[in-house]
Amino acid sequence: MSSGTREDWHPKELPADSEVARQLREWLTEEEGYCLFGIEQDFRGADLSGGDFTSSWFTRANLTDVRLVEAVLYRADLQSADLTSVDLTGADLVRANLNEAVLRSARLDGADMVKASLHGVDASGASFRGTRIMGASLFHVDLSGADLTDATLVHNSSRVTVDDATVVRGLSGTVFGPITVRNGEDVQELAGRELQAWINERGGGIEVIAPPDRAGPAPGPCCPAVLPDGA
Repeated sequence: MSSGTREDWHPKELPADSEVARQLREWLTEEEGYCLFGIEQDFRGADLSGGDFTSSWFTRANLTDVRLVEAVLYRADLQSADLTSVDLTGADLVRANLNEAVLRSARLDGADMVKASLHGVDASGASFRGTRIMGASLFHVDLSGADLTDATLVHNSSRVTVDDATVVRGLSGTVFGPITVRNGEDVQELAGRELQAWINERGGGIEVIAPPDRAGPAPGPCCPAVLPDGA
């Protein structure tokens, strides 16, 4: 945190829990460089928009309905935190740890999620409109009913689940695939051209590429395409 940033910032609303509010006020008076230690704390009722929580700890914290608009959560640990309906619009989540967090109905519009880690995350109904998700790790992430309008995906390691309610209009960039698509009782895994077609038919502009360990040299004059036996 840059010099003077913390002392110039104050929460718009303190958490309803008096002990957590006391801890937050104490943190605001500490010397620069001290990370907020909010493990298993209840931050409900708070508006922490614009705060700098770089490398802070929110592991297993309750952040339901908390406002963190344009907050800095660079390298913050949010593992197993309850972020249901949290407002992270425009937040800095670069390299944040969101493994096993709950992001149901969360708002992450315009957030920066470069190299963030999301393993075992329920993000059903969440909004990622205009979000930058680049070089991130998304495994077993439920994006059913999520809104990815105008989001940008670039070189993410991913294994996600979507459904017909997932909005991908304007989604751009590259994905490795595969993804799991749920339609009622019907579940199918899509990869390659099928995945690209599924997204682009819904208004996206995604290119599906092979994972790094499977990607081979592009066919060309000096490197002909290798065809399967009998082709």
